[in-house]
Amino acid sequence: MGFKSPRAVVRARYVDVDAVILGPSQIGEGSFIDAAVIGYPTRAKILGDFKGLDEVSEGARVGLNVIIRRGSIIYERAVLGDGVELGHNVLIREDTVVGDGVRIGTGSIIEKGVRIGKNAWIQSMVYIPNGTVIEDEVFIGPNAVITNDKYPPSSRLDPVVIRRGAVIGANSTLIAGVEVGEGAVVAAGAVVTRDVPPGVVVAGSPAREIYKVQEYLEKRKAYELEA
Repeated sequence: MGFKSPRAVVRARYVDVDAVILGPSQIGEGSFIDAAVIGYPTRAKILGDFKGLDEVSEGARVGLNVIIRRGSIIYERAVLGDGVELGHNVLIREDTVVGDGVRIGTGSIIEKGVRIGKNAWIQSMVYIPNGTVIEDEVFIGPNAVITNDKYPPSSRLDPVVIRRGAVIGANSTLIAGVEVGEGAVVAAGAVVTRDVPPGVVVAGSPAREIYKVQEYLEKRKAYELEA
């Protein structure tokens, strides 16, 4: 059974009967909302003087022409830009900002305070922890894991930064505090323990440079022509 808060402003073209829209959430025109939860309250509020989900929710903001599929949960104070598309069972925590045109695959988890730039493509089952910065047009393959704590569990977090146009391969792991440079490529299964310069390809555990991105692009073009 769904619920729509009387404080919510919903202009979506479709909202499933089982969708839950809490607090002063705003959903833009043309959006498609399946049986998802929008505006879920933070843990602190649930542990505090709890009255009810709707009463304590500060709502989330969803842009124009957004697709949110069944099972996804968007926490309060999250912002989704225009044209964002989510798979099933995506979790986006509070204070995260997702830029226009971003695609996030099924089962991915995005913790609080993450920044994702425009037209990034995050595939299924990716884990992105608190404070991660992902710039425009980044590609992250399935089951990639980003970390933010070098000596877990500690009180100091050291977020990862992924610069514009970088490619992060499937099943790779980025260790807390590293920066992946603009246009760099991290090969599938790599463990990145130090910064990756712009325009290089790294592979292995620990990841090391194997060639420049220009060679990678040439290999990709040849591979595509074989099809």
